[in-house]
Amino acid sequence: MTRLRLDLAYDGAAFHGWAAQTGLRTVQGELESWITRILRLETPATLTVAGRTDAGVHARGQVAHLDLPDPTALPQPTALPDPIAPGEAALAAQLGHRLGRVLPADLVVRRVTVAPDGFDARFSALWRRYVFRLADAGVDPLHRGMVVRVDRPLDADAMARAAAALVGLHDFAAFCKRREGATTIRDVHTCAVRRESTGEFAGTVRVELRADAFCHSMVRSVVGALVAVGTGRRDAAWLAALVDAPHRAGDVTVLPPHGLVLEEVGYPPDDQLAARQLAARARRDRPEENP
Repeated sequence: MTRLRLDLAYDGAAFHGWAAQTGLRTVQGELESWITRILRLETPATLTVAGRTDAGVHARGQVAHLDLPDPTALPQPTALPDPIAPGEAALAAQLGHRLGRVLPADLVVRRVTVAPDGFDARFSALWRRYVFRLADAGVDPLHRGMVVRVDRPLDADAMARAAAALVGLHDFAAFCKRREGATTIRDVHTCAVRRESTGEFAGTVRVELRADAFCHSMVRSVVGALVAVGTGRRDAAWLAALVDAPHRAGDVTVLPPHGLVLEEVGYPPDDQLAARQLAARARRDRPEENP
């Protein structure tokens, strides 16, 4: 088998999220359909992704992998003017080129490369980095699809101070939609809030989170809690009390998805990829039970 790495970006507005769903347009469904057609695969292509984004969420630095049979065993349609050349590197380059010609404008595969040994787009990842943008003084109409409007002034400094309680290894059940058999323990490396002073998003409040992984709806819930602090509806002590709570908090607002962008996924050096997979697959207990 040949494993290929795909680095991609998309505007999530017209997608029902990453995961393939019958009768709905999704990022995974779009990609797998085109890859299957381009390579004339006997069985449909199946992608594994670093982070499954929800409907409406954007991505600038998404990563996925694809397993294929030996390139020399792929069908070679003579009707095509540019049949797939033999060899893994040639296969990756030509697949990337062909996807660039057929994919819609809201989905771009930036590059396709042969994955190193031990690489898994999901389990080899060390961290994912998301950015959520908020506006409390009107939204630039050109950015309305990437910024969420807040109806009251935001105190970005108060939000930044409160965000410190979220950093570290914690149970984020209060901020997650629990899934059967899945843990809500996450290691948050960064939770930073600042008001942008320059650039195209000047005046907006930028919330950046980086963690080993995220639960379903976790980022939008965390930012919703920070907005409650920033508008004065809640204080930092309230947010800190939610950390490591065993159940979802009913008073935390899940913000709309269009303000959220998956910016980047980080991986270890190639010789550490396999070890990272094993560590990531191990189930975590609650922090107080995990020495």
